[in-house]
Amino acid sequence: MPKGQPSVVPQDGLTTRQRRNRPLVAVHTGTGKGKSTAAFGMALRAWNQGWPVGVFQFVKSAKWKVGEERALKVLGGTGEGGTVTWHKMGEGWSWLKRNVQDAELSNEAAAREGWEQVKRDLAAETYRLLVLDEFAYPLHWGWVDVAEVVEVLRERPGTQHVVVTGRNAPQELIDAADLVTDFSKVKHPMDAGQKGQKGIEW
Repeated sequence: MPKGQPSVVPQDGLTTRQRRNRPLVAVHTGTGKGKSTAAFGMALRAWNQGWPVGVFQFVKSAKWKVGEERALKVLGGTGEGGTVTWHKMGEGWSWLKRNVQDAELSNEAAAREGWEQVKRDLAAETYRLLVLDEFAYPLHWGWVDVAEVVEVLRERPGTQHVVVTGRNAPQELIDAADLVTDFSKVKHPMDAGQKGQKGIEW
């Protein structure tokens, strides 16, 4: 178990404290279960520290009600920790004016709109932790430009941590990230024909 001692001390001119508090880009990718769950666990830690948290759920349907969403929204409203704001692409994004045109946004256009809002929030330093859930998919499909994402994340101001989840994370994003975990599948109930169930998948 790591004791908090790095194996290498970089010659970057930073103090130990400055290096320790450097904001991170994390990527959770791979074919295994748990990528989003791990990101929401980080959101819980951020809430506990009093940080404002922004969750942007790309791809998932509005009908998909994950337990972490309800739990984090309830916690965010208690006033005991940080605030939690939850946006879902499947619901048409909460900042868009609700009208027929918005409802007819293609998934690709909605993903791009979600990224535009993430850029605005990064520039404004709205959140201390941003969870871009399933954002690897729009990048993999070419809906959002990977080079632009890498550049925006690299140049983000302040002390904002960003977590990106989803299979097939582009290599450019992996190379730019500070923390990358590949969730590999060893075994899954679905392999034996068992569908997802309450309390485990949602």
